[in-house]
Amino acid sequence: MTSTPAIRLTPRVGIVMALAAFLGLVAFFWPFVVAPGTFGSNYAPPLIFGVLLVLVLCVVLSEIAEGGIDSKALAMLGVLSAVNAALRPLGAGTAGIETVFFVLVLAGRVYGPGFGFVLGCTSLFASALITGGVGPWMPYQMFGCAFVGMLAGFLPRARGQYEVLMLAGYGSVSGYLFGFLLNLSFWPFSLDPNSSIAYLPGLPFTEQWHRYLAFDLATSLGWDTGRAITNFVCVLLAGPAVLTTFRRAARKARFRAPVRFATPARVPAPDNC
Repeated sequence: MTSTPAIRLTPRVGIVMALAAFLGLVAFFWPFVVAPGTFGSNYAPPLIFGVLLVLVLCVVLSEIAEGGIDSKALAMLGVLSAVNAALRPLGAGTAGIETVFFVLVLAGRVYGPGFGFVLGCTSLFASALITGGVGPWMPYQMFGCAFVGMLAGFLPRARGQYEVLMLAGYGSVSGYLFGFLLNLSFWPFSLDPNSSIAYLPGLPFTEQWHRYLAFDLATSLGWDTGRAITNFVCVLLAGPAVLTTFRRAARKARFRAPVRFATPARVPAPDNC
């Protein structure tokens, strides 16, 4: 069971989001698609793609706003962004524990993919300002969380405990996927070039891919597992209550409800005595 999406996705917005997804994948996988020396410096590609991601996010958010986001959806977005910004320091990534993702998953499920995309962006932006996590990695984190929330809105229909189990499983998978993507943004600069798992420009794709898989397993598997377990447990324990609360709020808010102006009834004039 799902609710009426809080943010309407028009065909134009859908096309923009599809293009944003493509550009986002290019930005994450730049070590495999950028020829060595193309930008004159090994540090230029992530900075250039980081700026590109910011511009892409601005375009997507403006298109979503133009497509239809009312004051009630905007208020809900502000509240949940503040909640996520307050929850993130509780985990702060210690041992892979991240407390920000389960709200993204549940909100994306109830309020739709457009809302989940925007919430992922605003949550990470707000929490970065609070925790001092502003840096060249922030656009990648925002984009990664945006897709975690968006994909939750595209999950198939389910009800009851099956829905909670599905969301918990998705939260666990998204924990691994988020870490896998974010590692790509700094992998080329994190190791000695002589290491067998370091990024080495000019290698064939298959060998480069094997190096990255080994790097991800060796350096990030434990953290990603902690994030995946945290997501699974939080959704499993808090999911039923949070889903009920979100859906009750959606029913009361009646997002995108049509506005009708009724003609006032005419009051008969009193009889003159």
